[in-house]
Amino acid sequence: MENSLLIAKATFADAVNELSSIRDFIRFSVTCLRAADVHIGHGSEDPFAEATALVMQTLSLQWSADAEILDAKLLRSERQAIVDLLEKRVNERTPLGYLLNLSYFCGHPFYVDERVLIPRSPIAELIENGFEDYLSQEPQRILDMCTGSGCIAIALAHVFPDAIVDATDISLDALSVAAVNIEHHNMGENVSLLESDLFNKLPNQRYDLIVSNPPYVDSKDMADLPQEYQQEPELALAAGVDGLDIVRKILAQAADYLTEDGLLVVEVGNSEWALAQSYPDVEFNWIEFARGGSGVFALTAQQCRDYQQIFVESI
Repeated sequence: MENSLLIAKATFADAVNELSSIRDFIRFSVTCLRAADVHIGHGSEDPFAEATALVMQTLSLQWSADAEILDAKLLRSERQAIVDLLEKRVNERTPLGYLLNLSYFCGHPFYVDERVLIPRSPIAELIENGFEDYLSQEPQRILDMCTGSGCIAIALAHVFPDAIVDATDISLDALSVAAVNIEHHNMGENVSLLESDLFNKLPNQRYDLIVSNPPYVDSKDMADLPQEYQQEPELALAAGVDGLDIVRKILAQAADYLTEDGLLVVEVGNSEWALAQSYPDVEFNWIEFARGGSGVFALTAQQCRDYQQIFVESI
């Protein structure tokens, strides 16, 4: 990190001494984020939204609080608490989700720390819409593979309350975080956690819907990741030279775990091109999102069966 992109401690001290209102600290936070060229990409790309979240959450206030409260004056201890987090965000490049131990997905709050990725998948839009363009009826059994914080599994359980959701991960650390979120959302009867390397330890079970946001970052992108992403667990990001090490295994086995009319949905992010090049004969359904985002495909169970031999031979 270049020294020119650091904000001097004296600047933060001046803020504590001279600024007074919530509005002041939101404005100051935006200035610091921009001046330090901080990478913003964990759920938002807007410095103002990030600054507002940092300040309001530190004060235990809702983002939608009455605008009049923005002119409220802060205690010195409150000002110091905001500045302490802001300094870590700017000078140490710690992601905001880790600073607050909080991130939102599908409108729900989730506990996060350095053991899991910070939720940001465009799959959220599909979940909120109930997969309306892809499922003819509500799924009764769902698998969330590589669950991490459990955000996808829990969001699915909110949308499909009658479904049984299995959430798997190879990382026991990640499953510990997911367990915290399952308890917080009172989803213990809806979501079951399983430690498994993809399908290896799953019971003999078929699913109406399999959703996965697996590791998919290729080696080149791993070397170029912003400092914020470098603080996330490598196990949840890195997936070989072309980013497809994990996805290939999922594709090869998915047909064996889907019901007759089941659906597979997988996020591959920037490895979309590599996947298309690896399987030129496969008609992936690349999903378009109204709120932005890309690199997510859907395959029907029939497609998974039709292409299974191709997928198996690619491993």
